[in-house]
Amino acid sequence: MDGWIGVDLDGTLAEYHEWIHETHIGKPIPLMLERVKLWLAKGIKVKIVTARIGHGEIAKNAIEDWCKKHIGIIIPITNQKDYGMIELWDDRCVQVEPNTGRRIDGKNLD
Repeated sequence: MDGWIGVDLDGTLAEYHEWIHETHIGKPIPLMLERVKLWLAKGIKVKIVTARIGHGEIAKNAIEDWCKKHIGIIIPITNQKDYGMIELWDDRCVQVEPNTGRRIDGKNLD
């Protein structure tokens, strides 16, 4: 598979209930953690996509430590999408139909 899969950190890969500080990362969410490990085992490139990285090196180091502990390796961390991203897994996303702006779930403009 060409490209990479983006996975949000807070609320998707790690539990998130409220902001505490940039180095506090919740417990792993088992289903998502196993999914990421499976993708990596298949040779699929995965990146953590998180706004948290905007907090600088202290946040980046905390995420890397979390990755080592729970995934076994450090995976790339970014806050940017690019044309290589083929999927984004995120607890806050609303999927839209390409080139239309229509929601996939059929909900109206609310």
